[in-house]
Amino acid sequence: METIYGNLQGLKPSQLKQLKRLYHQRLPVDCIATPEFSQRLAAISTDIGESVCAYLNRRGQVIRVGVGTPRQTQIPPLELPRYGVGRLSGIRCLSTQLKAEGPNQESLTAMAIQRLDALVVLTLTGEGFERRGGGATGYVRETYLAYLTPQGTDKAGEDGQAEELAIANWHVSGPMSLDLLAKQDFLNLVEGLEAEFERQFIAREVDGRSDCALLVGVMTAEMNPEQFEDGLAELARLVDTAGGKVLGTIAQKRSRLHPQTAIGAGKVQELALSAQTLGANLIVFDRDLSPAQVRNLETQIGVRVVDRTEVILDIFAQRAGSGAGKLQVELAQLEYALPRLTGRGEAMSRLGGGIGTRGPGETKLETERRAISRRIAQLQKQVDRLQAHRSRMRLQRQKQAVPSIAIVGYTNAGKSTLLNTLTSAEIYTADQLFATLDPTTRRCFVPDAQTGDRLAIVLTDTVGFIHELPPSLMDAFRATLEEVSEADALLHVVDLSHPAWQSHIQSVRQILKELPVTPGPSLIVFNKIDCVSSEALAIAREEFPLAAFISARAGLGLETLRQRIGQLVNYAIAPE
Repeated sequence: METIYGNLQGLKPSQLKQLKRLYHQRLPVDCIATPEFSQRLAAISTDIGESVCAYLNRRGQVIRVGVGTPRQTQIPPLELPRYGVGRLSGIRCLSTQLKAEGPNQESLTAMAIQRLDALVVLTLTGEGFERRGGGATGYVRETYLAYLTPQGTDKAGEDGQAEELAIANWHVSGPMSLDLLAKQDFLNLVEGLEAEFERQFIAREVDGRSDCALLVGVMTAEMNPEQFEDGLAELARLVDTAGGKVLGTIAQKRSRLHPQTAIGAGKVQELALSAQTLGANLIVFDRDLSPAQVRNLETQIGVRVVDRTEVILDIFAQRAGSGAGKLQVELAQLEYALPRLTGRGEAMSRLGGGIGTRGPGETKLETERRAISRRIAQLQKQVDRLQAHRSRMRLQRQKQAVPSIAIVGYTNAGKSTLLNTLTSAEIYTADQLFATLDPTTRRCFVPDAQTGDRLAIVLTDTVGFIHELPPSLMDAFRATLEEVSEADALLHVVDLSHPAWQSHIQSVRQILKELPVTPGPSLIVFNKIDCVSSEALAIAREEFPLAAFISARAGLGLETLRQRIGQLVNYAIAPE
């Protein structure tokens, strides 16, 4: 179909006809642009008074014609015939420019985003004449040739006249004539560039199974700089825990999120260029995105886009070891995915067949949504049975008069390490976010606050909390979180070595407030005191004088902690 893209407002039918005729042109495969085709393109552009772009494949066929700059007429990355950091797209662009100057930054960025074989800019004289037979000449003043180059290379100019200007990872030639441009060996140029791109891509690829991520942070009016920086640092830890590699970070300050892309149009272009330059195959946002925002971003960038919640769900899926943990993770993933099935386009629709199903039929989207809803209902029933099972276990402990204490805290605060130290358990621990997911209950002995005898209690290690815990996780892990609600008391473990430990305390307290049942009394336990300065320790002691200070890994302050736990149990179960 001979579609003309870009801004067509005000164009005459005869001008549109001339633009459509460009689709019938074909250039030699080894020629970047012929003088005849370039002059015809420039004549049309002069007539309509706008820039015109023609996109050609390597067979010399015109595949796209647009009115506007390369930025305004660019091909969406997902529609390119081939797309990747190890090769070029196989398409070149010939663009006219009304001003007598080389390609601007916006056009070069569009070239990099599309990974074009080359960008040819034709500057116009503003005059000219048509030859008999329809040919046009005298419309092109001079030409510029731009193309991508691998980082760290310095390619000489093909024309032998103009000095090459290195801008980022592309090169722009100096002005040259049409005849000189036509003499360029196009196939030799792109084959050499692709061979170099492929060598660099293979050398840079450390592990093909890992995601190379680019982080995006949006600082809105309700955030302060410290919260924003802490959030980005935490997002980087989450990506690392999920098995990804962080290549870089892009930040933007906005009063509110853009409804279509979360960030501004200029930032989307910068993000797309950075993804291409760094070789990123994943974009991770520091906040939740709507399905429409994800779809718009992926269309414009050509790289998979995920939000913070999806990264957390991926970590949970990797960490779940028990049947109960896997059950709850699957439920959380399905509840997250259900509203995001919308808008997948024609691939998610189909017609029915047979009596009663003709006409519009039932879309594949509806059948898939119904299948997921059925699975969610099944999982909800299993989670309810899991809740009942845990409730019976807690009831049995209550009959045996064994006090229960739940260990809560921000992720990576050292909860599992503390449980291992106090009970000689062998739970997996690592310096990672959400290193352990499944709750573990162990018996422990502490001194009785009244008699000094050994008192048996049970400690339960719970899933780590995080700032703005996704609602789907809160709902799916309600069976696990009931261990917190039903416990006699809480040990709130805090990583004192973390610069944002105060906001971590607030986040955990906020999550505890949102639980359906108010938990029992809690004791704040500052962990990792062997990794902090005396000034930070003094600030914590002044702000929380009743807290316990320990190092679970180094074994510091544990006897004092056992005594404090005994006092906490006595306070929690004492009759009113």
